[in-house]
Amino acid sequence: MTDRPIRVAVQLQPQHADYGEIRRAVAEAEEIGVDMVFNWDHFFPLYGDREGAHFECWTMLGAWAEATERVQIGALVTCNSYRNPQLLADMARTVDHVSDGRLVLGIGAGWFEHDYDEYGYEFATAGRRLDALARDLSAIKARWARLSPPPTRHIPVLVGGGGERKTLRIVAQNADIWHGFGRAETIAHKHSVLDQWCAKVGRDPADIERSAGVSPRPGRFPEDVRDYVAAAEELHAVGTRLFTVGLSGPRYDLSPLRDLVAWRDSRNTG
Repeated sequence: MTDRPIRVAVQLQPQHADYGEIRRAVAEAEEIGVDMVFNWDHFFPLYGDREGAHFECWTMLGAWAEATERVQIGALVTCNSYRNPQLLADMARTVDHVSDGRLVLGIGAGWFEHDYDEYGYEFATAGRRLDALARDLSAIKARWARLSPPPTRHIPVLVGGGGERKTLRIVAQNADIWHGFGRAETIAHKHSVLDQWCAKVGRDPADIERSAGVSPRPGRFPEDVRDYVAAAEELHAVGTRLFTVGLSGPRYDLSPLRDLVAWRDSRNTG
């Protein structure tokens, strides 16, 4: 399998912060040298005060497209249930143009029931949501081919989730990037399952970049930046090449990114 360069990303979770603080964090992340900046697609905070401050995903991505110059941007991840796939395709194409070709379409089947209930979406079952994701990814790609103007380039598709019967099959069929969560042993197992699905659908596993969230190992202090690098080393050893740190408001402490970017540069040039 052809190796890939290491990339570093940050997920700026748009919760418990005013937008000015989020904008400052995006600018700082780009200055630090990360490769990608993500938000997420929810309507309420996922932790802390569940009725706390929160902002919408795709409106924010449009603003980030203008506010940044180099980093790739996207959601980790868009909830497929919240928008008509034809509309989502057009939104993604537009942000792709506004950003001069820096959008990644991160997408998943959805899981946060509170969002669904409050905004009037049918929660259904996990299986039905995954079936809809598979169907709608085909619709999104078909719409991209019909839009005028078309996207600036092939928009990379990132699919998040670790389900082994459906999600990883969808990844093998549709995605350029797979994103998962867990320690190295878990991620290694998911890579093996994904490789098996690639063989079944006739896809080269090397075509799919492997991504994972990075957090300090249990029992260590979160502020110990070196532990982020240690966790990244463990994930790197099992094939992960895109490493994402998730940060929440109201103040975004980007210090883990500096060491990860230095580690990335040392590894990529070593």
